[in-house]
Amino acid sequence: MSIVIPVYNEETSLPLLLPRLVPVLEGMGRPWEVVFVDDGSRDRSLALLKLAAHDFPGRVKAVELLRNAGQHMAIMAAFGETDGEYVVTLDADLQNPPEEIPRLVAKMDEGYDVVGTVRAKRRDSLFRKAASRLVNRTTALMTGMRLGDYGCMLRGYHRDVVEAMTASDEVSTFIPALAQIYARRPVEIDVAHEERAEGDSKYSVHELVRLNFDLMTGFSVVPLQLFGLLGFLTALAGFSFGVFLLVRRLVVGSELEGVFTLFALAFLVMGVIMAGVGMVGEYVGRIYQQVRGRPRFLVRRVHAGGGDA
Repeated sequence: MSIVIPVYNEETSLPLLLPRLVPVLEGMGRPWEVVFVDDGSRDRSLALLKLAAHDFPGRVKAVELLRNAGQHMAIMAAFGETDGEYVVTLDADLQNPPEEIPRLVAKMDEGYDVVGTVRAKRRDSLFRKAASRLVNRTTALMTGMRLGDYGCMLRGYHRDVVEAMTASDEVSTFIPALAQIYARRPVEIDVAHEERAEGDSKYSVHELVRLNFDLMTGFSVVPLQLFGLLGFLTALAGFSFGVFLLVRRLVVGSELEGVFTLFALAFLVMGVIMAGVGMVGEYVGRIYQQVRGRPRFLVRRVHAGGGDA
């Protein structure tokens, strides 16, 4: 069993994590390993991870990325260093308690190859919970995937699913949704959620928006289809309004105020066109990133108890 934990500037949370995680793994009575991946941290996180790898030789690895690649690419990098039949992803901030891991493993023992989780009684701000609920519903509508909680990274994957994901060379991806594509028997369970132990969230509003774009544009063409439909409806409305103005001019006569109506209509149409062009540009930009073939992440070194790889 492998535990994958992405780390970015978590020097205050890491000293609290292993003392809770290791007893849980030892208590399960099966072989285990923890693969941390340092995603370009600027604090003492990497030093703490090296120390953990030294203190737990053969059990803890620390993958050091050359630069910040983002949470999902960092997890992909760690996947390549795992050996377990089951792989569980976990955030380092302790908002998802390590004590929930045995429940995920028990579900995989029942034959489920992907175990998703839904945060019960979330300990986040009202704004963050409302934004998450909106994103979950919008994404489900756009992608057709029925995930109860896209943002919870406490998840379990069978080795077959992990290998399928690592074989995908997408520049931008969203791991929970990607796993759903390769899953034969997925399931979701409720898990506990705690307040962040130390530090602040590493996801800004801009990064959350970008992550949502990764999810929508990486797994669906529905946004393009919606804008195509909206463009057709706008054109139809514009034509109908033009006919109405023509008939009204023949019956009532011309009015100077009609100029402002035409301006408003023109701005509406231009706004729809610009939004549609922006959405198409988003897809084209991602195609451009993909065809360049640049590495998704760069591993500088893997730190293990027996020395650096």
